[in-house]
This record gives sequence, C-alpha cells and structure tokens, in this order.
Amino acid sequence: MSFLLILTILIVIGALIFDFINGFHDTANAIATSVSTKALKPRQAILLAAVMNFAGALTFTGVAKTISKDIVDPFMLENGSIVILAALLSAIAWNLVTWYFGIPSSSSHALIGSIAGAAIAAEGLNILNYSGFTKILEGLIISPILAFIVGYIIYSIFKVVFKNLNLAKTNRNFRYIQIATAALQSYSHGTNDAQKSMGIITMALISSQFLPHDADVPFWVQLSCATAMGLGTSIGGWKIIKTVGGKIMKIRPVNGVAADLTGAAIIFGATYIHLPVSTTHVISSGIMGVGASHRLRGVKWDTAKRMVITWVITLPITALIAAILYFILNLFF
Repeated sequence: MSFLLILTILIVIGALIFDFINGFHDTANAIATSVSTKALKPRQAILLAAVMNFAGALTFTGVAKTISKDIVDPFMLENGSIVILAALLSAIAWNLVTWYFGIPSSSSHALIGSIAGAAIAAEGLNILNYSGFTKILEGLIISPILAFIVGYIIYSIFKVVFKNLNLAKTNRNFRYIQIATAALQSYSHGTNDAQKSMGIITMALISSQFLPHDADVPFWVQLSCATAMGLGTSIGGWKIIKTVGGKIMKIRPVNGVAADLTGAAIIFGATYIHLPVSTTHVISSGIMGVGASHRLRGVKWDTAKRMVITWVITLPITALIAAILYFILNLFF
C-alpha cells in the first residue's frame, strides 16, 4: 500500500469523524427550539433530525465543490494530504472543546480556518485563493446578520397576524407546526453542513490525483458523509441544546416556529448559491432576532456576547492550531 494511499485513507476517516462530531455538535442547534418548547421529546427530535440530516446531505453537492476548490487549489499544494489531515485534526479538536463546554461554536469556521492555516503553513500566504476565500468569509459574516434581521421581521409579522388569538391555544397549535419546521431546519442543515466533509474528501482525492481536477463529488463520498452525520445526530448534543434552547431567550412554540423558519430560509439560500455558512451562527442569530422582536430585554445578551466572541476567535485559533499540527505531522510523514 502506497504512502499517499495511506494518507488519503486517514483523511477519509478523519473527515467522517468530523462529520460524526458535527452531527451531535451542530445538529443540536436545529432541534434545540423544538425540544425546549416540548414540541418534541428529545429522542423524537434526535431521530427526526438524524433522518432529515441524512436526506439533506444526499440532495446537494454545490457547497462541497466550493470547499474543495475555492479556499486553496489542491493541485497547488505540494504536501496537500498532510495539509488536509492537519486541518481536519484541528477542526475536530476545536469542535470537541467547544462541545465539552457547551458553547455553540461554528464547525464551518473551524474547518475553513483550519484549511487556511495549514495551507499557509505549508506554502505561504500566496497559496490562498483570495477571491474564493473572501466570498466564503463574506457569507459567514453576512448570514448571521441576515438571520437576525429575518428573524426579527418574521416574528414581527407573527405578532400582527396572531395578536387577537388566545395565547395558550396559539402555542398549542404552534407546537404541531414546530414539528414540521424542526424537520425542515434539520433537512436544511444536512444540505449545507454535511457537504463540508464531502468537500474535504474530494479535495484529498484530487490532491492525491485519485480524481481529476474537475471531478464531481463521488456518490460513495455523499453516502458515507450523510451516514456519519446521521449517526452523529443520533447521539445528540445536550449541552448545546441547553444553550441554544434556553440560555439565549425563553422560547415558546410561536418563537420556535419563527426561528426555525428563519434558519431554514437562510441555510437553504446559502446552499442554493453554493456557499458554506455556519448553521450554528444562523440558527442562534435567528433566535436572537426573534427574541429582540418579542421583547428586547428577554434576550440573554451575556450568553449572546459569549457566543459572538467564540465565533470571532474560532477562525484565527483553528488556523493557528492547524499550522502547528502541519509542522508536527510534517516531521513524521
């Protein structure tokens, strides 16, 4: 077995582990509101999310192509396989640390920052595809702002439309609706997040010249990443659910529906234009927007502030970790 093939196999395994962790780390965001409002029992919500994530992951490949080619050109990397392996290890480590402390950090930021950091360590600053990298960064920055605005608008509309209805009856009816919106948001999560690992594996296969430069994502890559994310989702991420579902604001079913619709709309839009976005940022920002529209003082801004700080520091920290890991791995491979 060749050295390059061994490295590629390690990358595939690492990418599937990342997807598995992403399943219980980020998918918790998609079902947090439905669990906190008791629209779904935790086991029901996790099963629903696992199935919908699996389905969503098999539906699209555009984001995977963006990840595999728009940050760096795999063919320009002399030690491409080591770069990708270092990036994966960095992203996995960051996800586990933030999961342990219950902080809804972005797997997207972690992965993209890690790829950039490892690539720069290997080839210098000029290796980045700055037009593609800038486009990805713009999407990561704009999407949570847009989610906050859309969440605010949607809930403002809800307040006008349902203002004369009995609150208890409205909340009971919205609990049923929230089952559908939770499923929709989980599906949208699968259409965007699972593709990031697909992009990593495709990037590794191209870098190792097991695939041509213009290759599409192989079906076995789609299927394996969808399965890994579905299995990860089935484990659940209770610490993240508690933070997103209760520590941003007190969520009622009508709030949850507005937040779920917001998250699904923004994530679907990003998937449609092939942009990787942070589902964590989008969903959390959507909840903040809904909360601000409902009652500004009802939002727990200290939790929001802690989350924003984590979002900001994720890119540079994971880039640094990936760079260090690259130098370490380069000593052994």
